[in-house]
Amino acid sequence: MNRKTATTLTAIVVLLMGYMVYSSMARVNRQCEVCIEFNGVRRCTKGAGANDDEARRGAQTAACGVLASGMDETIRCQNVHPVSASCGNS
Repeated sequence: MNRKTATTLTAIVVLLMGYMVYSSMARVNRQCEVCIEFNGVRRCTKGAGANDDEARRGAQTAACGVLASGMDETIRCQNVHPVSASCGNS
């Protein structure tokens, strides 16, 4: 492979990666803080997403990652109704 081809391929890869990062960050319009109580412990975390549901789900997943141990508890924790949830623009 000659130098010009390698440079062109590198530029294409860099542009593609930049587009992927930009497009994934551009979707973050909402931010939510969710408080979960699971196994007698309360944890409040923040999440961000394109809409309130996505942001709440992300926050609850983060909280359950700390509160639950094992797959069974994680599933149960993610199905718990939050103690509180507040959302706003990011």
